[in-house]
Amino acid sequence: MKKVLIIGAGFSSLSAAAHLAKRGFDVTVLEKNSMSGGRAQNYQAEGFTFDMGPSWYWMPDVFDRYFENFGYQTSDFYKLERLDPSYSVVWGAETWKIPSGTKALGQYLETIETGAAAQLDLFIEQAGKKYAVAMGDLVNNPSMNWVEFANLKMAKSLVSMDLFSNMKKHVAKYFKHPKIQQLFEFPVLFLGASASQIPALYSLMNYADVELGTWYPAGGFREIAKAMEEVAKLQGVQFRYNEAVTHFTFNGSAINEVHTNKGKYQPDLVLSGADYQFTETLLPPSLQSYTAAYWDSRVMAPSCLIFYIGLNTKLPASVLHHTLFFDADFEKHNHEIYQNPKMPSDPLFYMCCPSKTDSSVAPADCENLFLLIPIAAGLNNDEEAVREHYFNVMVNRIQQQTGVDIRENIVHKRSYCTKDFITDYHSFKGNAYGLANTLMQTAILKPKIKSKKVSNLYFTGQLTVPGPGVPPSIISGAVVAEYISKNTKNQNG
Repeated sequence: MKKVLIIGAGFSSLSAAAHLAKRGFDVTVLEKNSMSGGRAQNYQAEGFTFDMGPSWYWMPDVFDRYFENFGYQTSDFYKLERLDPSYSVVWGAETWKIPSGTKALGQYLETIETGAAAQLDLFIEQAGKKYAVAMGDLVNNPSMNWVEFANLKMAKSLVSMDLFSNMKKHVAKYFKHPKIQQLFEFPVLFLGASASQIPALYSLMNYADVELGTWYPAGGFREIAKAMEEVAKLQGVQFRYNEAVTHFTFNGSAINEVHTNKGKYQPDLVLSGADYQFTETLLPPSLQSYTAAYWDSRVMAPSCLIFYIGLNTKLPASVLHHTLFFDADFEKHNHEIYQNPKMPSDPLFYMCCPSKTDSSVAPADCENLFLLIPIAAGLNNDEEAVREHYFNVMVNRIQQQTGVDIRENIVHKRSYCTKDFITDYHSFKGNAYGLANTLMQTAILKPKIKSKKVSNLYFTGQLTVPGPGVPPSIISGAVVAEYISKNTKNQNG
């Protein structure tokens, strides 16, 4: 039985571990931190439970399919609730509460732009077709070479996917109202680039948003990681926490031993779900697939400045689980992330208040808040004074919207930014979401799941295919497990 050592216990690693173990591999997962989930860590303080990373549960079909692969249902592990309204958008003087579902949203948008309901039907129908093709064909390819995309069915699929148009132009074909356009451009921020840089293929994210809906897993995102870890353990996977990989030794072009802060291992195969660029720094230059110049030339998805806040009061009922503060210049903030990287002069930001849905994440009569400003990766001015400045910017705008100055009711406050992403996850340039899904960084043009120079080293996660986000990471683990299984003779016994 082939021994596979997996570095990191994020969603892609958890997925790969379970799939490989199911196929008969002997799998051990090493994680430098104290729990699984990668960026989906959580922590408790003052009676609050804070999700530290992902908070949007989109593409429920991907999660469902993952658990079904092992004979389970999502509901065997955690309870889901569809949010309605899905979220709210603060434009300044007005706030939109976005209804759940195409029909309800169409009726709402019709009050803003005549004809928008019919246009939404057309837009979502087309986005749904892209979603079906992407989920059925594209994302499940290992993208090792162009031959995978050369068959007639795949060629026809690619033609229909709007790869060579961008999201900004695509949305503008359907809607004229600038706020409606921004509403449908925002989901691609999860993919790590502005709408003018992202292929129109990714209107599939609008289908995920509008038609498939925004959900919440009771207890928070940590429950998903726990569920996936449990599934992996049921397949026979072993997990070892607080164990960081320090270096490799080699036998020719193969990894012979993996050394950690606690010992060493002699696996047949190594799969890294850790940061791709960091893993390559553990290799001698002659065995690195990608140079430092290559990584520096990549378009990275954003980093972010996050605050975890515990309040000893309740916010008004008008505050929803998810709120997007678009009460600033949308294009200017985008420009300061992607074209002229610097801390934003007047940021858009996101507020999550999970205690509006889940009473278990905060003490009685209290509120759990998560505040996030997307910022450019690679910035070097992550000082406490800078963090505090932006905290006050957000708090002032929350006060304008709610009439509540939350500073008076804070019982817990913690910030998290680029330095923390680097320390906790070896994140390249402190990015939060991985590699941007620009056209020139899509599919075959992403870093490969198989090392070009180390014969027994593979990769998974948001710096390789299919891309950033929790659902793509889950798919990434399945893709690399399938690739390893097909290309490795695994002797049982």
